[in-house]
Amino acid sequence: MQQSTLPFCSYPRLKRPVRAMFDRDEDMMTSGGRHPFYGKYKAAFDPDGKMLALIVDLYANAGYSMDLTTSLVDRAMFHVQNACFVPNITVRGHMCRTNTVSNTAFRGFGGPQGMLVGEAVYEQISVVLGKPAEDIRRLNLFKTGLSTHYNQKLEYCTLTRCWDECSEMSNFEERKQQVDLFNRKNRWRKRGIALVPTMFGVAFTSLFLNQAGALVIVYRDGSVLISHGGIEMGQGLHTKMIQVASRALDIPTDLIHVSETSTDKVPNTSATAASAGSDLNGMAIIDACNKINEALKPIKESNPKGTWQDWVNTAYFSRVSLFASGFYKTPDIGYNMATNSGRAFNYHTYGVAVSEVEIDCLTGDHQVLRTDIVMDLGESINPAIDVGQVEGAFMQGLGMFTIEELIWSPEGTLYSRGPGAYKIPGFADIPIEFNVSLLKGAPNPRAVYSSKAVGEPPLFLASTIFFAIKEAVKSARKDAGIDGWFRFDSPATSARIRMACIDDITKKFPKPAEGTYKPWNIPL
Repeated sequence: MQQSTLPFCSYPRLKRPVRAMFDRDEDMMTSGGRHPFYGKYKAAFDPDGKMLALIVDLYANAGYSMDLTTSLVDRAMFHVQNACFVPNITVRGHMCRTNTVSNTAFRGFGGPQGMLVGEAVYEQISVVLGKPAEDIRRLNLFKTGLSTHYNQKLEYCTLTRCWDECSEMSNFEERKQQVDLFNRKNRWRKRGIALVPTMFGVAFTSLFLNQAGALVIVYRDGSVLISHGGIEMGQGLHTKMIQVASRALDIPTDLIHVSETSTDKVPNTSATAASAGSDLNGMAIIDACNKINEALKPIKESNPKGTWQDWVNTAYFSRVSLFASGFYKTPDIGYNMATNSGRAFNYHTYGVAVSEVEIDCLTGDHQVLRTDIVMDLGESINPAIDVGQVEGAFMQGLGMFTIEELIWSPEGTLYSRGPGAYKIPGFADIPIEFNVSLLKGAPNPRAVYSSKAVGEPPLFLASTIFFAIKEAVKSARKDAGIDGWFRFDSPATSARIRMACIDDITKKFPKPAEGTYKPWNIPL
């Protein structure tokens, strides 16, 4: 039952306002989260590892209602090949109604789930061919001019540059040899290192949402008030919008203020989601500022040595409008899934990461030793904010791929509820050494001042930790005389790591045959 149902149903009987308060356990039992996914695939490739064809079925656990599952599965299908070019793809998305709470949108919105399935394909191919997984990924990287499986030709693709810079910055090849040496010397502690790219499409997959409005007001003293349709939730959106207005009006940022988002200023706002908040609202602000600049143009020309305050004061006494509304809609996009035609995304954000981990084979515990990230964010409006967003997204992804596990009963009751049973990343989970670099000299002409979206694209780079853990587990299994590919599900919790490191202890707990017992929990 959704929490809102209780006060809603109580009001008609009580005829007065009703407020319901829940503790964290109750909240988690009634609120949905990120959609769990299950992927099935078949792949064709040549002896070098070059991808030839891929068939994928993606199954999303929607819960008891549809919610946003349709759009979310769409994005998962769009991103299933991640950053690698596959010339022939068939991908099918399935929405599964189950007896759990209804799942909903969360950072990444299906993209990371689809990408993980694709990367699992490339990792398994590397095992079959006896080649390093990074060689398979590097061989198949997208390049400018290649088309995705949704028939969008890539422009300004910087994946190769990001890959080479990240590999060099992290000393990947040298450290990989050091990891191999460490693993040969240690039986019960193992290390792994992984290099993984990401390619995230930026735009709402629902066309009508790709629009934004803004209102810019100039006061007689030269101060400026801007209102836009985006929500500031700690991601630095207001700060960036002040910078955009400052650049458009050519005035200092201390003259500009932002009012809280309100529909009496900017109506019919789109959700601050899909990593498009800065792109959409920034362009709307530029549109409004351009109108003000046009109104002030004759005054500036008549007094070129004047100050901003002089021009504004003159405009007021000349009865020139000092406020303007702006509007923006993303141009040239709109995808038709029935015909597989049109432009699905405005552009793509690219990145590459390297992570090194160490696991304890007897407890399943792991420590992230180092992470290096190179992100292509175009000409960043605010590098400090963007680096913080990269780090934050990475840590959320770390939780998704290693720690945050929901455990359900067969009847659909959530066992892992509350902070005692459900763990999120803490200070100790942050990589001991964490390096983030923004790619230079890669402007993006399709967004505000050549910048790029940063909210969701870096999240999948945390999969480097998942794949590094799997490499470490692979070494432990090799020492136990077990070689070859093995299934390793996300999240890579301590229990899964421990049981995957097969030894004399784990062999005492054989998995019973399906149908011979009633499970106490259902992994989703």
